[in-house]
Amino acid sequence: MKLGIVGLPNVGKSTLFNAITQAGAESANYPFCTIEPNVGIVAVPDERLDKLAQMYAPEKVTPATIEFVDIAGLVKGASKGEGLGNKFLSHIREVDAIVHVVRCFEDENIVHVEGSIGPLRDIETINLELIFADLEVIERRIDKTKKMLKSGDKKYLQELDVLEQIKSVLEEGKPARSISLNEEQLELIKEFSLLTMKPVLYAANVSEEDFVNGIENNQLVSDLKQFANSENSEVLPISAKIEEEIAELNFEEKKEFLADLGLTQSGLDRLIQASYKLLGLISFLTAGPSEVRAWTIRKGTKAPEAAGKIHSDFEKGFIRAEVVSFNDLIKCGSYNMAKENGLVRLEGKEYIVQDGDVILFRFNV
Repeated sequence: MKLGIVGLPNVGKSTLFNAITQAGAESANYPFCTIEPNVGIVAVPDERLDKLAQMYAPEKVTPATIEFVDIAGLVKGASKGEGLGNKFLSHIREVDAIVHVVRCFEDENIVHVEGSIGPLRDIETINLELIFADLEVIERRIDKTKKMLKSGDKKYLQELDVLEQIKSVLEEGKPARSISLNEEQLELIKEFSLLTMKPVLYAANVSEEDFVNGIENNQLVSDLKQFANSENSEVLPISAKIEEEIAELNFEEKKEFLADLGLTQSGLDRLIQASYKLLGLISFLTAGPSEVRAWTIRKGTKAPEAAGKIHSDFEKGFIRAEVVSFNDLIKCGSYNMAKENGLVRLEGKEYIVQDGDVILFRFNV
């Protein structure tokens, strides 16, 4: 999973990236300090792996991972190449989802590219640039599709209908994701990699004081939530400054620090959970003496496709999957005991893998 962290310059974007990845991207009080996208790979926290490791004592434990990409700050005119616009748009096209950092705190020592704090205005600035870029793609494709219609292939008629729908919405200043499209229609436009089709999570960057004392009185966050509801997006309040402090602590210090703040999870943990939900992702597990590992798949994935995440041969030669739920396995204390109690199931090609399934795939190539 690849998440692009975007936002106007100086909203706390790179500070948040540094904190959650500890990758050391330069952060400074001026626009465009992040010229090339910085990339950080983060392990997905999963207590189930620790418990399986106690049971199997494996040679190694491998968590699922998320790739965060810190993308250069955007300004008005990006879709026309202003600032670092072309680079911004090309990098964002490659990610699965967007984490849009929005500044919801006042600080006279940190300049704002627009001269004042206005989360909804900032969102509109970025959204419009993405919409303009998508409109250019859509209009070019419509011209091409109209020419292809002469071939008589009905596929192009369907494609044109979807493209016209999207163009109409974009011209209203709304993102393409605001249209409800079925799977067949989504497949028709998949290759265009429309920027405004990507799911968005708004990270409301608040001050330490607001985050600790409660964000109920932060009107900027309230306005942001109302806006997000209107476009079926999510808002995650987070304090980049607190995350920066947490990043410098060891495990025990981190637990103590969070407890002192009345928190049970870091912002990174909450961000990962929200991202999984946003993209409809789950994890299944494999366990044995050589390795305990978590694998990320989309909800609704069938067993052979899940097996293919491990190795393409597993999918090609899939025979069956031996499945036990994580909770049942832990209750029984061992795989053999789970088997004796009839809790290990044999599942075929149509089985839809569930979150927390511990699976042994049988295959033959």
